[in-house]
Amino acid sequence: MANLSVFNMEGKEVGTIEVSDAVFGVEVNEHLVHMAVVQQLANKRQGTQKAKTRSEVSGGGRKPWRQKGTGHARQGSTRAPQWTGGGVVFAPVPRDYSFKLNRKEKRAALKSALTDRVQTNRLVVVDELKFDEIKTKNFAQVMKNLNVSNGLVVVNENDEKVMMSAKNIPDVKMALPNTINVYDVMKAGKVVLTKDAVKTIEEVYA
Repeated sequence: MANLSVFNMEGKEVGTIEVSDAVFGVEVNEHLVHMAVVQQLANKRQGTQKAKTRSEVSGGGRKPWRQKGTGHARQGSTRAPQWTGGGVVFAPVPRDYSFKLNRKEKRAALKSALTDRVQTNRLVVVDELKFDEIKTKNFAQVMKNLNVSNGLVVVNENDEKVMMSAKNIPDVKMALPNTINVYDVMKAGKVVLTKDAVKTIEEVYA
């Protein structure tokens, strides 16, 4: 088991914590991490783009000129793709871009992402996050103390004062242990976990 430093909200080291190799010390599978990120981005796509083909564009019902004898190339419609106002060749149509990864692949990808953050010293463990009031300034100061400018913060419970304090900070995203995903972990500059969140993640994903 690896030992990670634990910091308080002032950014001072107050101890260490042992983390499970089953979650934070696996062999990093870059291919699975890549597939998990691609899947999440693909599943977010609306797929509602649409352009008209030559069969859908209005007009062009008659042949613009006779087949032979005019000196022009033969044309059957003024709505063919080579004409201004014509249809689009291989036009995009509404479609579903989503695809599935099985459960084992998703879990392995998340473990790989968390392990990568441990190996690259971009995972910070804080003893707790508690505030007496909802105040963005206080949360921003804690992030500054922990030297986190762009981060994913994972807390063990949905504490309104903590969640609302972080809401207006553009480069900080809050999550619970059961809502973290590979894309958010890899996108964040640093991942901040409370001690309780570490234990819950180990219980859920080990």
